[in-house]
Amino acid sequence: MDRSIVHMDMDTFFVSVERLKDSSLINKPVLVGGNSDRAVVASCSYEARQFGVHSAMPMRLAQRLCPEAIVRKGDYDEYSKYSKMVTEILTGAAPQVEKASIDEHYLDLTGMDRFFGCWKWSLELRRKVIRETGLPISMGLSMNKTVSKIATGQAKPNGELDIAHGVEREFLAPLPANKIPGIGPETYKMLCKMGASHIYHLQRLQAELLEATFGRAGMMIYNKANGLDDSPVVPYEEQKSISKSTTFDRDTTDMGILRKTIIGFVDELAYELRSQQRLTACVTITIRYADWNTYTKQTRIPYSSTDDILMKTALDLFEKLYDKRMLVRLVGVKFSDFVSGSYQIDLFADSLEKISLYQAVDSIKKRFGPELLKKAVCL
Repeated sequence: MDRSIVHMDMDTFFVSVERLKDSSLINKPVLVGGNSDRAVVASCSYEARQFGVHSAMPMRLAQRLCPEAIVRKGDYDEYSKYSKMVTEILTGAAPQVEKASIDEHYLDLTGMDRFFGCWKWSLELRRKVIRETGLPISMGLSMNKTVSKIATGQAKPNGELDIAHGVEREFLAPLPANKIPGIGPETYKMLCKMGASHIYHLQRLQAELLEATFGRAGMMIYNKANGLDDSPVVPYEEQKSISKSTTFDRDTTDMGILRKTIIGFVDELAYELRSQQRLTACVTITIRYADWNTYTKQTRIPYSSTDDILMKTALDLFEKLYDKRMLVRLVGVKFSDFVSGSYQIDLFADSLEKISLYQAVDSIKKRFGPELLKKAVCL
């Protein structure tokens, strides 16, 4: 049976939410992101993009390119609220939904053609999202996730595109190679040097050549360029929390040991969050004393998955909770209140240098194992 996969993506999601809050922003160039000298753009309107502005660009450069742009710092709670609203609409209607990020979803509608037609049903669901949230959303339908995601990109802004079964290669052929999910700037530069700037070039290359050049990623490029992708739609499940704790071999008041333990836990949990493309808004510290009495303290923060923000929060909580006259038996750290979202949302607080650093560290951990790199204080 041929699969039917829908990809739905909110258009300029953060900007769209800001326009719901303030209608005067409609049809004007809008930038969402931090307001410090080192801040970067988290999202920008199509009006701002006409001036060459794009996400992850330094905010100061974006403002030079588009001096008339209106800047909004960003409202994490509002974005989370609308993201959950869209997810509830989709999961309440579709048989299988994967939440890929804070603003995009995959729907597996395989077999539904027997009843009312996947395309017509998808159109009605898209209109329901727009009607009930007031947000623009684009949609692509095809037989797999890769082609559907690319179709959504071609349908933007606020459009829809149906790629019939059997014409996937034809649809992909004229598009630039960097339209393929997973091909970043460096890989695209290498492909251009190989004379493969467009997907039709990749379709003519031997799979063995791409694999020899890019390793396992080469086969991924070859398959996706030819419209092949059998990855499943993974049903959306909301994980409530992640945590780590330890019981010391000997009860202690050594602040060096206690701080090192907390920092190590935050380092591991933050990497886990980023690997799952999740962000947390609640940090909890647990202390159990030698008399077995256990105490916890928590605080809410703007959604984040960065070590420095979470580490400072956890250590501040520990300082407020810890009674220095008591021996500590156990200490623990917990993150909760998640939103699914790619690393882009952290652009509100992070500089471009910090983002690049985290991406490099995570890439090394993913390739060689998370134990390879640790904070110096944890050694």
